[in-house]
Amino acid sequence: MEELLREAAERAIRYLDSLETRRVWPEADAIDALGRLDGPLPNRPTDAQTVLALLDEVASPATVASAGGRYFGFVTGGALPAALAANWLAGAWDQNTVLWAGSPAGAALEQIALRWLVDVLNLPPECDGALVTGATMANFTGLAAARHAVLEKAGWDVEGEGLFGAPPITVVVGDEAHASLLKALGLLGLGRNRVVRVPTDRYGRMRAKALPPLTGPTIVCLQAGNVNTGAFDPAAEICPAAQAAGAWIHVDGAFGLWAAASPAFAHLAAGFELADSWAADAHKWLNVPYDNGLVFVRDPVALRAAMSVTAAYLVTGGRREPSHYSPELSRRARGVEVWAALLSLGHEGLAELVERTCRHARRLANGLAAAGYKILNRVILNQVLVSFDDDETTRQVIVAIQADGTCWAGETVWHGRVALRISVSSWATTEADVERCLAAMLRVARDVR
Repeated sequence: MEELLREAAERAIRYLDSLETRRVWPEADAIDALGRLDGPLPNRPTDAQTVLALLDEVASPATVASAGGRYFGFVTGGALPAALAANWLAGAWDQNTVLWAGSPAGAALEQIALRWLVDVLNLPPECDGALVTGATMANFTGLAAARHAVLEKAGWDVEGEGLFGAPPITVVVGDEAHASLLKALGLLGLGRNRVVRVPTDRYGRMRAKALPPLTGPTIVCLQAGNVNTGAFDPAAEICPAAQAAGAWIHVDGAFGLWAAASPAFAHLAAGFELADSWAADAHKWLNVPYDNGLVFVRDPVALRAAMSVTAAYLVTGGRREPSHYSPELSRRARGVEVWAALLSLGHEGLAELVERTCRHARRLANGLAAAGYKILNRVILNQVLVSFDDDETTRQVIVAIQADGTCWAGETVWHGRVALRISVSSWATTEADVERCLAAMLRVARDVR
């Protein structure tokens, strides 16, 4: 075991050392070689070192270098050194944080990390929460608490009786609501298509004056950080009106909620602290390893009512039990790496991380604009949308940029126009990376045009 783990660490370190010089998107030959991993399952065991060597030699070259500094796709963070090291250690611990009895260390670190996060994200101190797989499950969990609360107010026990015969719930979303929020609504039986959509402005923000009259059990879903533009719904205007109507306010803040951690950008998140539940991702701007989502609920009673589980063998000892706040029972000790990341950064380091990556995004936007390309959004955070002319030309440029391998960013469509979407959120991105990637984008765009 010791020799195997040392070899695994050495291989992982060599992989990380290669990120600066390797392509971001793998070579076609490397992807084709993945076929070597397929085939019938052998009848006899294979030596563990042989398994590790095959995995590294075949799969590592076919990975996307998203842990490096030149990956700008899908608002993906890297893995901070302290978080990655903690992840390795937690893997060796192999803890199940279903209960305190399953892992005192895992349960304690999760609770501490959640308390620290409530502080850095400027959420109400009475909040409780959970660590889940990602924003989809974070939205699911927050909306489950919302479903419980609004139906309980209407005299209905949704956990016991389900939705058959329940009072209808009105769910209000913006036209730019993220797909993960709509998926969560579908999983909860609230329907992806039954939502009331509120028009958005040219930046993707919900129009506060277009909010419909709110009566009966209602959930209003706001967005902190549009996945294309980075824009924030006007929470300071919408929340008081929703509260006055007795609605539950849920915030999808997968990456944008982290703006609250920075004095320079906290104004963007103003008003979101008035909500009732919030979803975010730690594997985005906190830069912990995948997968790591966050959910917070102002009323811990509502969260526990929606998520708690009772079984004769799940004996509790009077402490806070993680399984009563999360959809999952068996769950890895995600709190270990979140705790490590937060402790390694502190308030100032986290703020600097947010501000530095936003500065990188502005530099890319300014450099592309100076070359004559159209920036389609106001670059208020870490998201940049760029058009390289007509849609077909833009698509050709995007494909060519991805194939070039210097960097990687994805395609999107914004208000009917195809665009390259650049998301800068990795701790590993340096000024040199930005200049190298900008030069590559400009070179490729010139060649295509």
